[in-house]
Amino acid sequence: MASLRTADSRLRSYFKENYIPQVCEALLCGLLITCPEDPLKYLQKMIITIMESGLESLLWDMCIDPSMKPKIRRLSETYMEQLFGLDDQLMTPELMIKACTFYTGHLVKTHFCIWRDIAIPLINEENILAEKMEKAIEYDNFRLQKYVFRLWHSYAAGQKKLLTEALLRIRKMCHHYKLIITLTKWRDKARYEYKKREDELMLKHELQLRKWRSKVKVAAKEEPIPPEHSLSKASLLGGIPECDISLLPERAVSQIFYYLTLRELVICGQVCHSWMLMTQASSLWNSIDFSKVKNIITDKYIVSTLQRWRLNVLRLNFRGCLLRSKTLRSVSLCRNLQELNVSDCPTLTDESMRYISEGCAGVLYLNLSNTTITNRTMRLLPRYFPNLQNLSLAYCRKFTDKGLRYLNLGNGCHKLIYLDLSGCTQISVQGFRNIANSCTGIMHLTINDMPTLTDNCVKALAEKCTRITSIVFIGAPHISDCAFKALSTCNLRKIRFEGNKRITDACFKYIHKNYPNINHIYMVDCKRITDGSLMSLSPLKQLTVLNLANCIRIGDVGLKQFLDGPVSTRIRELNLSNCIHLSDASIVKLSERCSNLNYLSLRNCEYLTDLGIEHIVYIFSLVSVDLSGTNISNEGLMSLSRHKKLKELSLSECYKITDVGIQVPRLTLLGKVFFSVPPPAQLLSPKRDETKAFCKGSLILEHLDVSYCPQLSDEIIKALAIYCIYLTSLSIAGCPKITDSAMEMLSAKCHYLHILDISGCVLLTDQMLEDLQMGCKQLRILKMQYCRLISKEAARRMSSMVQQQEYNPNDPPLWFGYDYEGKPLTKQEITPLKEDEEITVTDSIYSGEEEVV
Repeated sequence: MASLRTADSRLRSYFKENYIPQVCEALLCGLLITCPEDPLKYLQKMIITIMESGLESLLWDMCIDPSMKPKIRRLSETYMEQLFGLDDQLMTPELMIKACTFYTGHLVKTHFCIWRDIAIPLINEENILAEKMEKAIEYDNFRLQKYVFRLWHSYAAGQKKLLTEALLRIRKMCHHYKLIITLTKWRDKARYEYKKREDELMLKHELQLRKWRSKVKVAAKEEPIPPEHSLSKASLLGGIPECDISLLPERAVSQIFYYLTLRELVICGQVCHSWMLMTQASSLWNSIDFSKVKNIITDKYIVSTLQRWRLNVLRLNFRGCLLRSKTLRSVSLCRNLQELNVSDCPTLTDESMRYISEGCAGVLYLNLSNTTITNRTMRLLPRYFPNLQNLSLAYCRKFTDKGLRYLNLGNGCHKLIYLDLSGCTQISVQGFRNIANSCTGIMHLTINDMPTLTDNCVKALAEKCTRITSIVFIGAPHISDCAFKALSTCNLRKIRFEGNKRITDACFKYIHKNYPNINHIYMVDCKRITDGSLMSLSPLKQLTVLNLANCIRIGDVGLKQFLDGPVSTRIRELNLSNCIHLSDASIVKLSERCSNLNYLSLRNCEYLTDLGIEHIVYIFSLVSVDLSGTNISNEGLMSLSRHKKLKELSLSECYKITDVGIQVPRLTLLGKVFFSVPPPAQLLSPKRDETKAFCKGSLILEHLDVSYCPQLSDEIIKALAIYCIYLTSLSIAGCPKITDSAMEMLSAKCHYLHILDISGCVLLTDQMLEDLQMGCKQLRILKMQYCRLISKEAARRMSSMVQQQEYNPNDPPLWFGYDYEGKPLTKQEITPLKEDEEITVTDSIYSGEEEVV
């Protein structure tokens, strides 16, 4: 039979798929074993049987009668595949013949060799034995050599390892001594450069101070100049080179004049013709603030100004201005007005608002707080201000719930996103329902100083105002945890509460569950808040501001649980003032977890010591810290000086810090921490002015509060004047040892000072004010309470140079702890005032506003 090995693959597949070899094998085996009389009928019958059984169950002995089936084991699946050439195996009859021939020849060779070895006797057995012994000896010598070599190799490896370790030790020692030599040279060089820079700084300071004193002498010899021209006089004395501002680009000039107030802008326009032209730029009159000149400006000037710039005015501020109704009507000329502030205007009436609303339909921001408006004005808001977004009705008590219902007239105030209802105690629950119906888009809600606010009011508002993201309820003592449950439909991001005794830890559970995106929590003076509240806040991943001041039940355990959560990496501002149970353990945890903390307040945390303050240094992102009322000492202040990024520091009522702490040498710290080498004895002296550690380590310090630290003297002011020349705010109230000489140095160096509080500095005189006038030209706020040596005339002159001034020539009160000469009072002298004693306080607040029109 021809083989199909070389046949077409299609034909081979056909044979395999239809089981043709198996069918032929089964039929052929049946014919061979059964030998039927009629082979054709037998084949027909067997084919029908195979068709009924199916090809899948086909076996080679299916067509054989069971009684005639052989009892031998089947060797292969089928032999017909081999006959047809369909098997894929490599075994062929030719290969089988070769295999049998090879196997037979191998058996013959093996038996012949065995027979030969047995039949032929052995020859030269002695030689063979000798050869075997020689091989055995050679093998034994080889094993012995191998054993000895192994011992030698292990010994050599151990010696090499010892030599390598000794070489490494020698290299480390050489490197160590080289580092010591390098660091010693670097230390000597650093000390030399440090001393050189210090000498240069002190020389520069002395030269500046000498130049300052020479200017003061020149100013004293010349004739006195009126206060309104004192600024130009000081400028001439300063030797500032002349500069024509008109040569600057118009954009730069506009940016310079943009920072001026209305009064200053008018004064600049009176300098010369070119300056007048520069002040007439339309962009400078987009925003007009009349509130800063409310006591000197006239209605006529306001009307003329609004008429002239009516097309350019976008923002108007009349806060606290006492204006006539005709003047208020002139506001309607500003058709493009977007922001209007008429708060605290006692003359504002519904009729004035009618004229304003008819002419200023594009107003987006409207502040009507503390005015006498009624329901008539409330009716005008939805009709004439369709785009109103910000509305303040704080302390407006003459409108009623009916007026709030008017907000839904016409198109309504559905675009309103900010609403302030502080102090509106006349609003009931129905009024809040009216607000919810008319102002559904409110996002920011402020309701302060409202003792009538209850949970039902909040529920009525939250039913339809579901877009609220910010709530401020300061002075609402009747709000409880139920209010937070009612606000669960809102996506709150900012919460501010203060002085509430009904809020418990349950509200923080609502916050954690319903407000996962909250980022600002302000819960001040809430006495029922405990450590459990902090544990509920720990999973919040978006929280950046947390203020829990005066929550006296909070302790180290709650703060630790709070910081163990993901919130610790996001927190930016943390205020824990008056949380008296906090200790150094909390500060250690803060330094480990809060890597992005910027503002930290630990005021009046009595258990905080220098050990905890030392860990504050490791919060590298910190820029502001309040340690007032703590037990910080000179050592803690020295540790705090290592923080180079502090801009604001408050140390009020810290009685353990002294001038020595301010002046601790920086090299002492280096010698103690880095080199373990004591610095020279002369550097340890607190009387040296060379290295004042705290001030030198805080060169970018902008705000410093050391008020009510009576142990401080002029040394701290001198240190600030030398190193912290970028100070903008300084409070030394309650420091009776400060004198005019220190303030003279401060005025000569700190030219960026904006806020200064010298209340209770009883040794300061009028000379200090003269120095401030010449040196601190950017001073805006000056507080001089209980300065009995400063005359009223000098205070009046100084009031013309600052925006806000507080002055009182009375003796300091007893709670200051010293008398009018700065001498400490005894315990017998510091006694509580009796009920029949009268307290007299003279209000001597001078205004720095002068008439400019």
